[in-house]
Amino acid sequence: MNKVVANADEAVRDVFDGATLLVGGFGLCGNPENLIRALVKKGTKNLTTISNNVGVDGLGMGLLLAAGQIRRHIGTYVGENKLLEEMILQKKIDLELVPQGTFSERIRAGGAGIPAFFTPTGYGTVVAEGKEIREFDGRPYVMERAIKGDFAFVKAWKGDRLGNLIYRKTARNFNPMMATAAKITIAEVEHLVEPGELDPDMIHTPSIFVKRIFQGELFEKKIERRTVRKQAS
Repeated sequence: MNKVVANADEAVRDVFDGATLLVGGFGLCGNPENLIRALVKKGTKNLTTISNNVGVDGLGMGLLLAAGQIRRHIGTYVGENKLLEEMILQKKIDLELVPQGTFSERIRAGGAGIPAFFTPTGYGTVVAEGKEIREFDGRPYVMERAIKGDFAFVKAWKGDRLGNLIYRKTARNFNPMMATAAKITIAEVEHLVEPGELDPDMIHTPSIFVKRIFQGELFEKKIERRTVRKQAS
């Protein structure tokens, strides 16, 4: 099956107002840049976004935030996004902060069809408020619900026309698990190849999870904060 679409605009054609959207990336690393820009252009509103963080001011998911398209966000890190901080304090956006390991496992569980699980992380803190607590082997655990979405935007290094994906190094981050946890997974890739060109042993996301794929037009790959060592005298 050929799952290729012409561009990012066509790929996001049916993302509707109020949708729940999983977005890969860690900071600006592994972000689906083209899909984010296309969704800003489309103007879809009242989104619930699920991502490690909301980019930075004017970059990554920060573009969706600045355009007023996000109603609620589930993530692990406020990050260096001053606009997000302001919107939270002004109650213009709902924010659910989740411990990063729990966040990852909630998405993995969603993709695996597991509705909930127990973890010791967060017990005795605000993270556990209103949640079921159970004891296993003398230790208290917090019940966490799985995360699933209507759409997932993922970014891969290489992909074939069938939708098989390979990620590159740390840009893999949350992309593979998010690809499994949505009704419609859309992948942008740096290199789109023919079926058979990818080594089957190297594929990180099998094609069964991907509904649409396209080759991105522009990857800026910005760095949030560049830190370099002082030159030796």
